[in-house]
Amino acid sequence: MARAIELALKGMDSNGGPFGAVVVRDGKIVGEGNNRVTSTNDPTAHAEVVAIREACKALDSFQLDGCSIYTSCEPCPMCLGAIYWARPDNVFFASTRQDAAAAGFDDDFIYEELEKQHDQRRLTIQNFMRDEALTVFETWMAKADKVEY
Repeated sequence: MARAIELALKGMDSNGGPFGAVVVRDGKIVGEGNNRVTSTNDPTAHAEVVAIREACKALDSFQLDGCSIYTSCEPCPMCLGAIYWARPDNVFFASTRQDAAAAGFDDDFIYEELEKQHDQRRLTIQNFMRDEALTVFETWMAKADKVEY
């Protein structure tokens, strides 16, 4: 966790936000990252996502079985989704999302939006061409050489 906090501080010196994360397997750091949203103009470059990408590359895997993620702050909804998809064994965080909100990083509205029906959300979200898109899943299910995940 100390390294994640160190990365958060380091990221601020590189025009990033105050967040850091590390991925650990068997007591060794296999991926690390700090927030690079503003330094790379990439809204997905949160510390956890950067660390997950680095760890997956180092481990040559799209999943983080046997790994732990240490993050300087409770993951936002996007990072939490990425963490679930990466399937680590566990996650440890230091600051809470309330601490982040007090510093101006309020992600609670996203948590609230996810609980609403599509037509109740701030962002217009509409479903269309479902029947046409279902052929993609039908093709996937019939694909003999697919890589399951």
